[in-house]
Amino acid sequence: MRFNLDTYGQLIISGIKGTSLLPEEVEFIKNEKLGGIILFSHNFEDPAQLAELVNNIQKLRDEYPLFISVDQEGGRVVRFKKHFTQLPAMLDLAKLDSPKLVFEAHQVIAKELAACGINLSFSPVCDILTNPDNKAIGDRAYGTDAETVEKYISAAIRGLQTSGLLSCAKHFPGHGGTTQDSHFELPLVKTTLAELKSREMIPFIKASKSRVEFMMMAHLMVDAIDDKLPTSLSPRAYDFLRQETKFTKIVITDDMEMKAIADRFSIEEAAVMAMKAGTDMLLYRFMEDADKALKAIREAVKKRNLTKESMLEKLGRVERCKKENLANYQPIYIPKIADEFNSPEAKKLLAQYQASQTTKV
Repeated sequence: MRFNLDTYGQLIISGIKGTSLLPEEVEFIKNEKLGGIILFSHNFEDPAQLAELVNNIQKLRDEYPLFISVDQEGGRVVRFKKHFTQLPAMLDLAKLDSPKLVFEAHQVIAKELAACGINLSFSPVCDILTNPDNKAIGDRAYGTDAETVEKYISAAIRGLQTSGLLSCAKHFPGHGGTTQDSHFELPLVKTTLAELKSREMIPFIKASKSRVEFMMMAHLMVDAIDDKLPTSLSPRAYDFLRQETKFTKIVITDDMEMKAIADRFSIEEAAVMAMKAGTDMLLYRFMEDADKALKAIREAVKKRNLTKESMLEKLGRVERCKKENLANYQPIYIPKIADEFNSPEAKKLLAQYQASQTTKV
Protein backbone atom coordinates (compact mmCIF):
# COMPACT_ATOMS: atom_id res chain seq x y z
CA MET A 1 0.00 0.00 0.00
CA ARG A 2 1.36 3.40 -1.01
CA PHE A 3 -0.41 5.29 1.79
CA ASN A 4 1.21 4.79 5.18
CA LEU A 5 1.50 6.35 8.61
CA ASP A 6 3.35 9.34 7.17
CA THR A 7 0.37 10.29 5.00
CA TYR A 8 -2.28 11.17 7.59
CA GLY A 9 -2.99 14.29 5.56
CA GLN A 10 -4.87 11.99 3.16
CA LEU A 11 -7.58 11.78 5.83
CA ILE A 12 -8.37 15.50 5.70
CA ILE A 13 -10.25 17.75 3.28
CA SER A 14 -9.70 21.47 3.85
CA GLY A 15 -10.83 24.77 2.46
CA ILE A 16 -8.57 27.51 1.08
CA LYS A 17 -8.83 31.28 1.41
CA GLY A 18 -9.13 32.72 -2.08
CA THR A 19 -9.27 32.33 -5.84
CA SER A 20 -5.62 31.27 -6.04
CA LEU A 21 -3.31 29.39 -3.71
CA LEU A 22 -1.31 31.23 -1.06
CA PRO A 23 2.33 30.15 -0.53
CA GLU A 24 1.50 28.67 2.88
CA GLU A 25 -1.38 26.69 1.35
CA VAL A 26 0.92 25.29 -1.33
CA GLU A 27 3.37 24.23 1.36
CA PHE A 28 0.70 22.60 3.53
CA ILE A 29 -1.00 20.71 0.70
CA LYS A 30 2.28 19.42 -0.68
CA ASN A 31 4.16 18.65 2.52
CA GLU A 32 1.24 17.06 4.34
CA LYS A 33 0.00 15.15 1.27
CA LEU A 34 -3.51 16.52 1.89
CA GLY A 35 -6.40 14.27 0.90
CA GLY A 36 -8.55 16.95 -0.66
CA ILE A 37 -9.83 20.51 -0.93
CA ILE A 38 -13.36 21.83 -0.50
CA LEU A 39 -14.27 24.89 -2.55
CA PHE A 40 -16.75 27.65 -1.73
CA SER A 41 -18.14 30.71 -3.49
CA HIS A 42 -15.19 32.82 -2.28
CA ASN A 43 -12.89 30.55 -4.32
CA PHE A 44 -14.80 31.21 -7.56
CA GLU A 45 -14.80 33.98 -10.16
CA ASP A 46 -15.57 32.09 -13.36
CA PRO A 47 -15.07 28.57 -14.78
CA ALA A 48 -11.67 29.30 -16.35
CA GLN A 49 -10.29 30.69 -13.08
CA LEU A 50 -11.75 27.73 -11.21
CA ALA A 51 -10.11 25.24 -13.57
CA GLU A 52 -6.77 27.00 -13.27
CA LEU A 53 -7.04 26.89 -9.48
CA VAL A 54 -7.83 23.18 -9.56
CA ASN A 55 -4.97 22.48 -11.96
CA ASN A 56 -2.60 24.29 -9.61
CA ILE A 57 -3.89 22.30 -6.64
CA GLN A 58 -3.44 19.02 -8.47
CA LYS A 59 0.16 19.91 -9.38
CA LEU A 60 0.87 19.39 -5.66
CA ARG A 61 -0.45 15.81 -5.60
CA ASP A 62 1.68 12.85 -4.60
CA GLU A 63 0.74 9.64 -6.43
CA TYR A 64 -3.01 10.14 -6.68
CA PRO A 65 -5.00 13.36 -7.22
CA LEU A 66 -6.64 15.24 -4.41
CA PHE A 67 -10.39 15.07 -3.91
CA ILE A 68 -11.67 18.45 -5.17
CA SER A 69 -15.07 18.83 -3.57
CA VAL A 70 -18.00 21.22 -3.44
CA ASP A 71 -21.62 21.57 -2.30
CA GLN A 72 -23.47 22.12 -5.59
CA GLU A 73 -26.89 20.61 -4.91
CA GLY A 74 -29.13 22.84 -7.00
CA GLY A 75 -31.65 25.26 -5.54
CA ARG A 76 -30.27 27.51 -2.79
CA VAL A 77 -27.19 25.40 -2.01
CA VAL A 78 -24.80 26.18 -4.86
CA ARG A 79 -21.27 27.59 -4.60
CA PHE A 80 -20.79 28.43 -8.28
CA LYS A 81 -23.36 30.55 -10.11
CA LYS A 82 -21.88 32.48 -13.03
CA HIS A 83 -22.09 30.31 -16.19
CA PHE A 84 -23.24 27.24 -14.22
CA THR A 85 -26.76 25.94 -14.84
CA GLN A 86 -28.95 27.04 -11.92
CA LEU A 87 -31.30 24.16 -11.23
CA PRO A 88 -34.40 24.24 -9.05
CA ALA A 89 -34.37 22.87 -5.52
CA MET A 90 -34.56 19.09 -5.42
CA LEU A 91 -37.87 19.17 -3.52
CA ASP A 92 -39.39 21.08 -6.44
CA LEU A 93 -37.74 18.94 -9.11
CA ALA A 94 -38.93 15.75 -7.41
CA LYS A 95 -42.53 16.99 -7.56
CA LEU A 96 -42.43 16.30 -11.30
CA ASP A 97 -42.35 12.58 -10.39
CA SER A 98 -39.52 11.78 -12.77
CA PRO A 99 -36.37 9.97 -11.57
CA LYS A 100 -35.17 10.31 -15.18
CA LEU A 101 -35.27 14.10 -14.86
CA VAL A 102 -33.36 13.95 -11.57
CA PHE A 103 -30.77 11.70 -13.24
CA GLU A 104 -30.39 14.17 -16.12
CA ALA A 105 -30.16 17.12 -13.72
CA HIS A 106 -27.26 15.47 -11.93
CA GLN A 107 -25.59 14.69 -15.24
CA VAL A 108 -25.68 18.41 -15.99
CA ILE A 109 -24.26 19.25 -12.55
CA ALA A 110 -21.52 16.66 -12.91
CA LYS A 111 -20.45 17.60 -16.43
CA GLU A 112 -20.14 21.29 -15.56
CA LEU A 113 -18.21 20.61 -12.36
CA ALA A 114 -15.97 17.98 -13.97
CA ALA A 115 -15.18 20.44 -16.77
CA CYS A 116 -13.48 22.58 -14.12
CA GLY A 117 -11.70 19.69 -12.41
CA ILE A 118 -14.12 19.07 -9.54
CA ASN A 119 -14.30 15.34 -8.77
CA LEU A 120 -16.45 15.08 -5.62
CA SER A 121 -19.95 16.41 -4.98
CA PHE A 122 -21.28 16.50 -1.44
CA SER A 123 -24.70 15.30 -2.57
CA PRO A 124 -27.33 13.88 -2.73
CA VAL A 125 -29.23 14.94 0.38
CA CYS A 126 -30.76 11.76 1.81
CA ASP A 127 -32.64 13.53 4.62
CA ILE A 128 -36.42 13.16 4.80
CA LEU A 129 -38.23 16.44 5.46
CA THR A 130 -40.41 15.20 8.32
CA ASN A 131 -40.46 18.61 10.03
CA PRO A 132 -41.94 21.35 7.80
CA ASP A 133 -40.29 23.99 10.03
CA ASN A 134 -36.82 22.63 9.25
CA LYS A 135 -35.03 25.48 7.47
CA ALA A 136 -31.61 23.80 7.47
CA ILE A 137 -32.84 21.06 5.13
CA GLY A 138 -36.13 22.36 3.77
CA ASP A 139 -36.33 22.21 -0.03
CA ARG A 140 -32.93 20.49 -0.24
CA ALA A 141 -34.72 17.20 0.53
CA TYR A 142 -36.41 15.18 -2.22
CA GLY A 143 -39.56 14.65 -0.21
CA THR A 144 -41.38 14.28 3.09
CA ASP A 145 -41.49 10.48 3.25
CA ALA A 146 -38.92 7.72 2.91
CA GLU A 147 -40.36 6.18 -0.24
CA THR A 148 -40.25 9.47 -2.17
CA VAL A 149 -36.69 10.31 -1.12
CA GLU A 150 -35.49 6.76 -1.82
CA LYS A 151 -37.00 6.97 -5.31
CA TYR A 152 -34.59 9.74 -6.37
CA ILE A 153 -31.39 8.89 -4.50
CA SER A 154 -30.19 6.25 -6.97
CA ALA A 155 -30.97 8.55 -9.92
CA ALA A 156 -28.93 11.37 -8.38
CA ILE A 157 -25.95 9.16 -7.57
CA ARG A 158 -25.96 7.54 -11.01
CA GLY A 159 -26.26 10.93 -12.70
CA LEU A 160 -23.17 12.17 -10.87
CA GLN A 161 -21.05 9.03 -10.93
CA THR A 162 -21.64 8.18 -14.61
CA SER A 163 -20.66 11.73 -15.58
CA GLY A 164 -17.31 12.15 -13.87
CA LEU A 165 -18.08 12.89 -10.23
CA LEU A 166 -17.89 10.92 -7.00
CA SER A 167 -20.91 11.46 -4.77
CA CYS A 168 -21.58 11.66 -1.05
CA ALA A 169 -24.85 10.73 0.69
CA LYS A 170 -25.68 13.13 3.53
CA HIS A 171 -26.54 13.88 6.40
CA PHE A 172 -26.46 10.56 8.29
CA PRO A 173 -28.44 9.52 10.32
CA GLY A 174 -31.03 12.03 9.08
CA HIS A 175 -31.30 15.81 9.60
CA GLY A 176 -34.84 16.18 8.28
CA GLY A 177 -36.74 16.12 11.55
CA THR A 178 -34.83 18.88 13.34
CA THR A 179 -35.53 22.57 13.81
CA GLN A 180 -31.97 23.54 14.76
CA ASP A 181 -29.15 24.03 12.24
CA SER A 182 -25.83 22.34 13.08
CA HIS A 183 -23.97 25.32 11.58
CA PHE A 184 -25.06 27.27 14.66
CA GLU A 185 -26.12 24.79 17.37
CA LEU A 186 -26.33 21.08 18.11
CA PRO A 187 -29.67 19.76 16.79
CA LEU A 188 -31.55 17.33 19.02
CA VAL A 189 -33.20 14.35 17.33
CA LYS A 190 -35.87 12.56 19.37
CA THR A 191 -36.62 9.94 16.72
CA THR A 192 -36.85 6.43 18.14
CA LEU A 193 -34.49 3.67 17.03
CA ALA A 194 -37.40 1.89 15.36
CA GLU A 195 -38.29 5.02 13.38
CA LEU A 196 -34.67 5.53 12.38
CA LYS A 197 -34.47 1.98 11.05
CA SER A 198 -37.84 1.95 9.31
CA ARG A 199 -37.74 5.50 7.89
CA GLU A 200 -34.51 7.54 8.03
CA MET A 201 -32.25 4.66 7.02
CA ILE A 202 -34.13 3.82 3.81
CA PRO A 203 -32.52 6.52 1.59
CA PHE A 204 -29.06 5.80 3.02
CA ILE A 205 -29.46 2.07 2.40
CA LYS A 206 -30.48 2.95 -1.17
CA ALA A 207 -27.38 5.13 -1.52
CA SER A 208 -25.15 2.30 -0.31
CA LYS A 209 -26.73 -0.13 -2.77
CA SER A 210 -26.25 2.48 -5.51
CA ARG A 211 -22.49 2.37 -4.89
CA VAL A 212 -22.12 5.87 -3.50
CA GLU A 213 -18.44 6.47 -2.67
CA PHE A 214 -18.89 8.64 0.46
CA MET A 215 -21.32 9.03 3.32
CA MET A 216 -21.32 12.13 5.51
CA MET A 217 -21.87 11.88 9.26
CA ALA A 218 -23.89 14.82 10.57
CA HIS A 219 -23.40 16.71 13.83
CA LEU A 220 -26.59 15.63 15.59
CA MET A 221 -27.56 14.60 19.11
CA VAL A 222 -29.61 11.45 18.55
CA ASP A 223 -30.64 10.03 21.90
CA ALA A 224 -31.71 6.71 20.42
CA ILE A 225 -28.13 6.11 19.23
CA ASP A 226 -26.03 7.91 21.86
CA ASP A 227 -27.39 10.25 24.53
CA LYS A 228 -23.95 11.56 25.50
CA LEU A 229 -22.06 12.32 22.28
CA PRO A 230 -22.91 13.98 18.96
CA THR A 231 -23.14 11.43 16.14
CA SER A 232 -19.94 12.69 14.49
CA LEU A 233 -17.98 11.83 17.65
CA SER A 234 -19.88 8.72 18.66
CA PRO A 235 -18.57 5.17 18.05
CA ARG A 236 -22.16 3.95 18.32
CA ALA A 237 -23.22 6.21 15.42
CA TYR A 238 -20.48 4.94 13.11
CA ASP A 239 -21.24 1.35 14.05
CA PHE A 240 -24.92 2.06 13.35
CA LEU A 241 -24.05 3.49 9.92
CA ARG A 242 -21.93 0.50 8.91
CA GLN A 243 -24.38 -2.09 10.25
CA GLU A 244 -27.61 -0.57 8.93
CA THR A 245 -26.42 0.45 5.46
CA LYS A 246 -23.73 -2.24 4.90
CA PHE A 247 -21.56 0.64 3.64
CA THR A 248 -17.86 -0.25 3.35
CA LYS A 249 -16.44 2.86 1.67
CA ILE A 250 -15.43 6.32 2.98
CA VAL A 251 -17.28 7.97 5.85
CA ILE A 252 -16.53 11.69 6.21
CA THR A 253 -17.67 14.14 8.86
CA ASP A 254 -19.63 17.26 8.14
CA ASP A 255 -17.60 20.46 8.58
CA MET A 256 -15.81 20.10 11.92
CA GLU A 257 -15.86 23.87 12.42
CA MET A 258 -19.65 24.04 12.70
CA LYS A 259 -20.76 25.42 16.05
CA ALA A 260 -22.51 22.16 16.93
CA ILE A 261 -18.99 20.78 17.54
CA ALA A 262 -16.73 23.83 17.81
CA ASP A 263 -18.70 25.32 20.73
CA ARG A 264 -18.24 22.12 22.74
CA PHE A 265 -14.85 20.72 21.84
CA SER A 266 -11.47 22.03 20.78
CA ILE A 267 -10.35 21.39 17.21
CA GLU A 268 -7.72 18.95 18.47
CA GLU A 269 -10.04 17.08 20.83
CA ALA A 270 -12.84 16.73 18.27
CA ALA A 271 -10.48 15.52 15.54
CA VAL A 272 -9.12 12.69 17.67
CA MET A 273 -12.57 11.78 18.99
CA ALA A 274 -14.03 11.57 15.47
CA MET A 275 -11.15 9.45 14.22
CA LYS A 276 -11.40 7.16 17.22
CA ALA A 277 -15.18 6.92 16.81
CA GLY A 278 -14.90 5.67 13.24
CA THR A 279 -14.74 8.43 10.64
CA ASP A 280 -12.34 7.96 7.74
CA MET A 281 -11.99 11.62 6.78
CA LEU A 282 -12.39 14.99 8.48
CA LEU A 283 -13.73 18.12 6.77
CA TYR A 284 -12.53 21.66 7.61
CA ARG A 285 -13.38 25.04 6.14
CA PHE A 286 -10.06 26.59 7.19
CA MET A 287 -6.57 25.21 6.70
CA GLU A 288 -5.35 26.53 10.06
CA ASP A 289 -7.79 24.21 11.83
CA ALA A 290 -6.95 21.34 9.49
CA ASP A 291 -3.32 21.78 10.52
CA LYS A 292 -4.26 21.67 14.21
CA ALA A 293 -6.29 18.52 13.62
CA LEU A 294 -3.46 16.81 11.77
CA LYS A 295 -0.97 17.57 14.52
CA ALA A 296 -3.42 16.22 17.12
CA ILE A 297 -3.94 13.01 15.15
CA ARG A 298 -0.20 12.40 14.89
CA GLU A 299 0.22 12.99 18.61
CA ALA A 300 -2.68 10.65 19.40
CA VAL A 301 -1.11 7.86 17.35
CA LYS A 302 2.22 8.48 19.06
CA LYS A 303 0.54 8.17 22.47
CA ARG A 304 -1.49 5.17 21.24
CA ASN A 305 -4.83 6.92 21.73
CA LEU A 306 -5.39 6.05 18.07
CA THR A 307 -4.17 2.68 16.85
CA LYS A 308 -1.95 2.38 13.80
CA GLU A 309 -4.17 -0.47 12.58
CA SER A 310 -7.29 1.69 12.55
CA MET A 311 -5.47 4.52 10.77
CA LEU A 312 -4.13 2.18 8.10
CA GLU A 313 -7.67 0.92 7.54
CA LYS A 314 -8.87 4.49 6.93
CA LEU A 315 -5.94 5.23 4.64
CA GLY A 316 -6.72 2.03 2.77
CA ARG A 317 -10.28 3.19 2.03
CA VAL A 318 -9.04 6.53 0.72
CA GLU A 319 -6.36 4.88 -1.40
CA ARG A 320 -8.84 2.39 -2.86
CA CYS A 321 -11.22 5.18 -3.85
CA LYS A 322 -8.50 7.24 -5.50
CA LYS A 323 -6.94 4.27 -7.23
CA GLU A 324 -10.26 3.08 -8.64
CA ASN A 325 -11.67 6.47 -9.61
CA LEU A 326 -8.92 9.06 -10.02
CA ALA A 327 -5.87 7.17 -11.28
CA ASN A 328 -6.37 8.39 -14.88
CA TYR A 329 -6.28 12.07 -13.93
CA GLN A 330 -5.49 14.63 -16.62
CA PRO A 331 -5.17 18.41 -16.11
CA ILE A 332 -8.08 20.46 -17.41
CA TYR A 333 -7.55 21.98 -20.86
CA ILE A 334 -9.02 25.39 -20.14
CA PRO A 335 -9.86 26.58 -23.70
CA LYS A 336 -12.43 23.77 -24.03
CA ILE A 337 -14.31 24.49 -20.80
CA ALA A 338 -16.97 26.70 -22.39
CA ASP A 339 -18.24 23.73 -24.42
CA GLU A 340 -19.65 22.11 -21.28
CA PHE A 341 -21.77 25.09 -20.21
CA ASN A 342 -25.17 26.18 -21.48
CA SER A 343 -25.46 22.76 -23.12
CA PRO A 344 -28.51 21.60 -25.10
CA GLU A 345 -29.19 19.05 -22.33
CA ALA A 346 -29.21 21.78 -19.67
CA LYS A 347 -31.49 24.01 -21.77
CA LYS A 348 -33.90 21.13 -22.40
CA LEU A 349 -34.03 20.21 -18.73
CA LEU A 350 -34.76 23.79 -17.61
CA ALA A 351 -37.37 24.15 -20.34
CA GLN A 352 -39.13 20.99 -19.12
CA TYR A 353 -39.18 22.29 -15.57
CA GLN A 354 -40.40 25.75 -16.55
CA ALA A 355 -43.12 24.24 -18.75
CA SER A 356 -44.32 22.18 -15.79
CA GLN A 357 -44.56 25.32 -13.66
CA THR A 358 -46.54 27.15 -16.35
CA THR A 359 -48.94 24.21 -16.60
CA LYS A 360 -49.53 24.32 -12.84
CA VAL A 361 -50.41 28.02 -12.98
